[in-house]
Amino acid sequence: MRNTFHLKTLTVAVAALSITSIASAAGLDRSGQDVTAFLQDGTYAEAVYTYIDADVTGNDVSGNKIGDIAESYDFFRYGVKADVNETFSVGILYDEPFGAAADYSGDNNFVDQNTASPRNGEGTNVEVRTESITGIVGAKFGENKNFQVYGGPVAQRVEADVKLRGTAYSAANGYTTHISTDQEYGYIAGVAYSKPEIALKAALTYRSEIEHTADAAESYPAVASFPGFGPRTGDIDITTPESVNFDFQTGINPTTLVTAKVRWVPWSDFSIVPSLYNDVSKLNTAYQPDGLPLVSYDEDQWVVELGLAKRLAPALAVSGTVGWDSGAGNPVTSLGPTEGYYSAGLGAKYNVTENWAISAGGKYLWLGDADGQVPTGNTVANFEDNDGFVLGVKVSYQAL
Repeated sequence: MRNTFHLKTLTVAVAALSITSIASAAGLDRSGQDVTAFLQDGTYAEAVYTYIDADVTGNDVSGNKIGDIAESYDFFRYGVKADVNETFSVGILYDEPFGAAADYSGDNNFVDQNTASPRNGEGTNVEVRTESITGIVGAKFGENKNFQVYGGPVAQRVEADVKLRGTAYSAANGYTTHISTDQEYGYIAGVAYSKPEIALKAALTYRSEIEHTADAAESYPAVASFPGFGPRTGDIDITTPESVNFDFQTGINPTTLVTAKVRWVPWSDFSIVPSLYNDVSKLNTAYQPDGLPLVSYDEDQWVVELGLAKRLAPALAVSGTVGWDSGAGNPVTSLGPTEGYYSAGLGAKYNVTENWAISAGGKYLWLGDADGQVPTGNTVANFEDNDGFVLGVKVSYQAL
């Protein structure tokens, strides 16, 4: 019988539980680029707020303690979806897919300790923000409209500030850059299958890489007096990575739903190569002919998350998840020194009215130990026994 398990309150709709990555996990991954808002039935809209706080501490190679470098971070996600008719659907999604926020302080090798330096007391700092807007058009087909293909354009902006301070960076102590991009474009494409009789939905989504030509303003004090190596403003090419997401859910009885998410991002293909930083590195014959990137990663990221949702009352459902993030290699950049994480989360959804619902929840994260390295490949710190948490709130509207 159709819609046997189709219960709106059964949907896993907790904002925090759909977050598949955080700032100090693999690469710069943040939001997990979730598209499940578009896969909802009927007319649907959501607004999601997410707050992330991690505790990342360690020691530099001199034995100095490094206090918490992970700054708290928050962002929003929005989604709107509507059916044009039984075949076609349209939607718009907004999220902040990639980012970083780290700040070193105290008495360690990542803080400028030179009393004669104009940067004395300044610590290494990085902040990266991105914004993406995705337009999606979907078409259902098959005898019962069980299959759907979807796709559309993605517009994205990137902004970043990086300050390298302290003896950990050797001659690069004092290097600073500000990077900002105009809006650039990529695309999204996917295929989905649904079987409402058992609340089954499965979707495979591909997002293309997006090539940015950004404005970069750099300064490198150690070589500023050399001809051609003074403060520089110019273009930098940054390509944000492609990704593949797989989302799955199915009812196992009329009040219980199981979910699974898998995400892949090839961070091993990603790098940030500012021209002044790169040109200075080429002065060392060991790094010729290509020079060094400011940021790069050795391995690709895999994320797996499994969940279970239970309807406790007609208007109330609770859910739980466990997850794993592989990280992007170890040693890893000192600007984000953890190797993935394990996570556990809990949440609840309450239908305030027939159409409006509010969801809230959180995750606890056991962050992987990592050695922090600088672009030269030298290991300069060790980070162990760190953790973090994610909190989320979502307001949603659905009319079937």
